[in-house]
Amino acid sequence: MEFPYVTLRNRTGSAESGETYGDERSDLKAGHCEVGKVDLGVLSPLAEVTPAFMREELLRVKNVREMEPAAVLDGLEASAGARGPAIYVHGYYISFEKGCRRAALLQQNAELEGRFLWFSWPSDGSAAFYTHDEADLYWSVPDLADTIIKLEQRFGTMNVDVVGHSLGARGVVLALYEVASRQPDIRLGHVVLLAPDMDFDIFARMLPRIEPIVDSLTVYVASGDKPLALSRQVHGYPRLGEAGNDVSRIKGVEVIDLSDLPGNSPTGHLYHIYSPDVGADLQQLLNEGKLAGERSGLVAQSDNLWTFSLVAQD
Repeated sequence: MEFPYVTLRNRTGSAESGETYGDERSDLKAGHCEVGKVDLGVLSPLAEVTPAFMREELLRVKNVREMEPAAVLDGLEASAGARGPAIYVHGYYISFEKGCRRAALLQQNAELEGRFLWFSWPSDGSAAFYTHDEADLYWSVPDLADTIIKLEQRFGTMNVDVVGHSLGARGVVLALYEVASRQPDIRLGHVVLLAPDMDFDIFARMLPRIEPIVDSLTVYVASGDKPLALSRQVHGYPRLGEAGNDVSRIKGVEVIDLSDLPGNSPTGHLYHIYSPDVGADLQQLLNEGKLAGERSGLVAQSDNLWTFSLVAQD
């Protein structure tokens, strides 16, 4: 599994591929990350019966090749085809090595091979440094906005999809707000916010600025998302990625409630990489351009809220 990346992390000088970059702020760099499975020898058959949320631990970063950003985009242009790229922004508590593994899993789960670009901001990769990560995310927003604008200039109108997970989804919203202010005539493709760790009310206030520059905006939510429940306690307000918010206040946004799906991870926060149902839904949205009302397995609950049909899944 290989994919291109852009990163704002510092070079460490380490000989270990997974430690090529650290958690300090730096200038923009780009390249390719290759991820492969650990060789378990005679125990390899056990990997097939390992719970989904454990399979990440069976992956390792095999190689990292830094390249000029223009060369990375040239390669992406050759492989993405007419649909253009999908840029993915990771969340909190993500080292470069962990981020590579999870990016590889998302690329695979949503069938984004050839059009996937990973944006890695300098998360500390430590559970104890949430507020540090917030600061580093905010610091990274102008570069993320620049990257989105450059992609649209190269790949064309409505040919750039933007995907963010957790705290990274907050960064996506902030970057799109900046993009809309700087380039009000820009037109992006599908924007997907997975388990977004963002104040619901703040998102509702920012939405009118963002909605005109995107073809569609989809938010995936769930009950039982433990990291988002903790974030709600820390911040004092509901998170956008939690089920149960009054989504009628964010008309124009398609909200997909995953609460009825079987749990694929202990935290309930990583369904985008572990749930094949979510992967299939993302594939229909990002690769086929189908909105919620056109995608198989979804049942409308209101004008802009859908749930998964368990009958369809069976």
